Amino acid sequence: MAQITYQEILNMAAQLDPEEQLRLLEKLAANIRQKSGIGPSRSILDLLGLGRNIWRGLDSMQYIREERESWDG
Repeated sequence: MAQITYQEILNMAAQLDPEEQLRLLEKLAANIRQKSGIGPSRSILDLLGLGRNIWRGLDSMQYIREERESWDG
């Protein structure tokens, strides 16, 4: 069985339409993450709601007033 070279793979990938190229890229990235033990990318949205219990029951405007007053020292 003949071994396909890197350049041949690039040439084949260039012949795919953009949607197929993106699918190929996503699949390659997933394979690399799996082999390297790297998890999927995280989104800033993963932090949504984190720590909300800390603020429960606090008056936000009162907190802001007190915080601003502390700046004046």
